[in-house]
Amino acid sequence: MTVLLIAANCLVYLGVAGLGPEADHLLASLAFVPRTFFGWRGSALDPDRWIPVFTAMFLHANLLHLASNVWFLWIFGDNVEDRLGHGRYLLFYLLCGVVSFLVHGFSAPRSAIPALGASGAISGVLGAYLILFPGARVLTLIPIVIIPWFVEVPALVFIGVWFLLQFLYGTQAAVAQPGVAWWAHIGGFIAGVVLCLVLRRPAPPPPPRRWVVQRPRGPWFPR
Repeated sequence: MTVLLIAANCLVYLGVAGLGPEADHLLASLAFVPRTFFGWRGSALDPDRWIPVFTAMFLHANLLHLASNVWFLWIFGDNVEDRLGHGRYLLFYLLCGVVSFLVHGFSAPRSAIPALGASGAISGVLGAYLILFPGARVLTLIPIVIIPWFVEVPALVFIGVWFLLQFLYGTQAAVAQPGVAWWAHIGGFIAGVVLCLVLRRPAPPPPPRRWVVQRPRGPWFPR
């Protein structure tokens, strides 16, 4: 399922990029716009109101945006999928994406800026990974001036620092990098932690220990 989600994100990006000048109009109509969602005058359950909440998580603004998201999904997604199961993992991913956009909308309900990307759903995957594999180690690139230094960092530290940065940037949006939905990341992460506790399957039992009896060796014991 992780591979299918990565393929879906890539194919949608290529399809939208192939539209040329019409791509901007499509992105604006299928992305999540808080003012449109919270200012909806029709039925609260109108499909036209909710469709962008789902379609937005498969849209990306540029190639770097897409690459960074699918890279994180590739690293962390398959392990979470193994523990949740394919169907539960897909439901988990979509729900994390929906919650992330809603939290972003609550943080700026009058915003007319379209929000898009899979980062909210993938933030949920990071939250689940933290719960399921806190002792795992993540190979991390730490640049020292111009020298790349690769070091294995515990997942608890790697994801914990990542979440702390999202929270700090989210609470200081005026000085943080513009154009990033920090609260979508925070909402998706928290949703991932909660949903993981609800949807996860019991950990598989350890394999039975096998005892091997070694025959003594020597001139008096034939091989």
